[in-house]
Amino acid sequence: MRDPFEAENLAQETFLQVYKSLPKYKLRGLKTWISRIALNKSIDYKRKLRAQKNRETISLADIELVADESAPVQDIIIREEERLLLAEALSLIPEHYAAVLRRNYLANRSPRQIAEEENISIRTVETRLYRGKKILREQFEELSKNG
Repeated sequence: MRDPFEAENLAQETFLQVYKSLPKYKLRGLKTWISRIALNKSIDYKRKLRAQKNRETISLADIELVADESAPVQDIIIREEERLLLAEALSLIPEHYAAVLRRNYLANRSPRQIAEEENISIRTVETRLYRGKKILREQFEELSKNG
């Protein structure tokens, strides 16, 4: 993993899976068994990442309604619908993630500025941004399916 936050998440998922699977463990090759679980988690993550890249990704910055006369009316309507869906999805995620996302994207604050304002570490801000975007994307996709 090139992303240290995702590597940390995968390590946590691996140990959680090890704990859940302990009743199935056959007392042979503990190191190999744990390594295999970690490898499978990594493979699953890479597959999921590849699938996400194939789908259209929605960015908060990309969904601003632009009053451009050259843009077709249907594009403006679609952007407005996406903006409303995004606002609804943002209201559904935990507030500590939503607050950091709002400050970063809507108020154009850097992680350092947010950390100073919130009196938390930069790493915490970066983690909240990463996880918040992931949860927001999932909520947005769920609302898009149901809407």
